Amino acid sequence: MKIEDIMDQDVQCLSAGELQRVALVLTLGKPADVYLIDEPLAYLDSEQRLVAAKVIKNFILHTKKTAFVVESEFIMSSYLADRVIVFNGVPSQNASAAAPQSLLCGMNRFLKLLGNMFRRDPNNLN
Repeated sequence: MKIEDIMDQDVQCLSAGELQRVALVLTLGKPADVYLIDEPLAYLDSEQRLVAAKVIKNFILHTKKTAFVVESEFIMSSYLADRVIVFNGVPSQNASAAAPQSLLCGMNRFLKLLGNMFRRDPNNLN
């Protein structure tokens, strides 16, 4: 997470991405049975997003804890998750949550709600 690069700086002088990295390290540094992590990759550049996602995933797997991670970036959420809860409806008005399901089923359900799907070229299967 490259925290050592910013350890001697005043908090007021940190950028949004640096603050995000510090917040993530502090969150994972507190003992808990369940972690709720909301948009942990916000304000991070693409390289830092990959590092942070690996840190979160490895931490949760190593400590055998549970984490609910809210992440709006589709690729990163699919990397972090092993189970998915898909919400449907209008936020704050009429919404429902599906039961937790496998990553594959959850992502396909999410894409179907958006009217999208993964497609493969019939000739080269890409």
